[in-house]
Amino acid sequence: MSPRPLISPRRSCLAAWAGLVACASSAWAQAAAPDAIFLHGQVVTVDAEFSVREAFAVRGGKIIAVGTSGEMRALAREGVTTVRDLGGRCVLPGLIDSHVHAPAAAVFELDHEIPAMETIRDVLDYIAARAQVVPAGQWIQTSQIFITRLRESRFPTRAELDAVAPRHPVNFRTGPDNMLNTLGLRACGFDRDWRVADGGPGYLEKDAAGEPTGLARGLGRYIKATGGRAPTEAEHLDRLKLLFRDYNQTGFTAVADRGATPESIRRYEKLRAGGELSVRVALSQTFPTVGPMASILGAIDQIAASPLRQPDPWLRLIGTKIWLDGGMLTGSAYMLQPWGKNENYGIRDDSYRGVLNVPPDRLAAMVRRVASHGLQFTAHAVGDAAGTVLLDAYEEVDREVPLRALRMGVTHSNFMTPDLIARTARLGVVLDIQPIWLHLDTRTLVAQFGYDRLRWFQPLQSILAAGGRTGGGSDHMLKIGDLRAINPYNPFLGMWTTMTRRAKWHDGPLHPEEALTRRQAIEFYTRANAWLLFWENEIGSLEPGKRADFIVIDRDLLACPVDDVKDTRVLETWSEGRKVFAR
Repeated sequence: MSPRPLISPRRSCLAAWAGLVACASSAWAQAAAPDAIFLHGQVVTVDAEFSVREAFAVRGGKIIAVGTSGEMRALAREGVTTVRDLGGRCVLPGLIDSHVHAPAAAVFELDHEIPAMETIRDVLDYIAARAQVVPAGQWIQTSQIFITRLRESRFPTRAELDAVAPRHPVNFRTGPDNMLNTLGLRACGFDRDWRVADGGPGYLEKDAAGEPTGLARGLGRYIKATGGRAPTEAEHLDRLKLLFRDYNQTGFTAVADRGATPESIRRYEKLRAGGELSVRVALSQTFPTVGPMASILGAIDQIAASPLRQPDPWLRLIGTKIWLDGGMLTGSAYMLQPWGKNENYGIRDDSYRGVLNVPPDRLAAMVRRVASHGLQFTAHAVGDAAGTVLLDAYEEVDREVPLRALRMGVTHSNFMTPDLIARTARLGVVLDIQPIWLHLDTRTLVAQFGYDRLRWFQPLQSILAAGGRTGGGSDHMLKIGDLRAINPYNPFLGMWTTMTRRAKWHDGPLHPEEALTRRQAIEFYTRANAWLLFWENEIGSLEPGKRADFIVIDRDLLACPVDDVKDTRVLETWSEGRKVFAR
């Protein structure tokens, strides 16, 4: 029998080491393999070059590579990687809405469905129908039926409200303003001798005889109207999840709540803790602006102490939000030039310029305190005078606390001037703008101000040309449904509006020189909004290292006829490589 060959201890160790290395290499190869690859698509990455690629790979919820289908296929490992053929479909980063009010919108129709209203007759018929259901003496309310979107472009009168609901107090609430009937005025204690007593903003409109007309400007805090069934906590959560699924269906993977309250934040936290958020949420929390300054500053300090300020890919507090002026939809935005008399808006004073809710000195103190905590401050500022007051405060504080890194905001910023555009760019102020307002409200605004005065209305191209930062939102307030909501939150209608500047019931575009290109319109709801919300390193483009939030749509958004853009449908929505919607 042949003797057994001798194996030296050194050779034995080398063989064992080689085996370990082989096992480790195999394990590394498996671990490094993508979970999924997506091939044969039109992948609009929205990176800095706006490059369009064919395929990408995902691992651990993040993009790990973008390139050709061949390059991505080479990364795949059998038994590890799922291969998905996109069939030439267009892919975009998950869309972002920079301004919603999701909790209130979700439960708005819990009690009953609210019909669309486009005329004063529609409004009066709805109130008359409610008067047959609501017990006499109880409030009947409407919310956010903006007069700019009614055919008549006016408030219903006190007499009209009395005629359809003579036994009920009625509150026609629209933005910061309210039209009350006689019983509504009486329930609030509003009479010819009533005056604002808390030092806050607002006033009652009165007729030539000194009697209240029913129109209350900025006095919502005094109107204690109640009505409808209050939702349970479970209903709040269920309806919020339902709305978020609709956001996914519309293409959104992230939103900013620009009016978060402690109650709404607790609900977001419950969904986050249960893994039930299908949309990322950035929070701008509100605080009171009326009352002793010490208590206001204390409220800011409490917000700054929130644990939600810590980095989190799903739920994060980024700053604060206040309401600085009234609304353009109701005739109370704070303007540099007088509004001009208008019976439809209830404006009878030639010198009337709108409503400023916070005096400049108090505003600067609020901004200073928010900035001292390293938080973003933003304010509802619709009119150009409101924007001027806000930029004055930012410039004052910037001399003490540099603000550029904090990305202070102007929410809405509808009416601007060349000076405001330059100042926002210089300070690094970000503008959260809603194109749907241009689409739905241009007709009435042109009638009120004239075409020339609207030269600097939502001047998107000028903002970008000056080096400014702006992103697209909807200001979604009420109802679930991307086209039936107040305001509609369909982002493709928003993109189309920025590209065409065309409006409902209005002939021709509004200052087409301010229109965006297709690339800019797509960036408006992706890369740009990621910057506004401090998520630019996480989302907003399809690049290695970023989260795999993307949508698959039904058309080539870069080449389809421009009027087809608004009809785009989302086929699939993915968040961190997980499908959250499929049509």
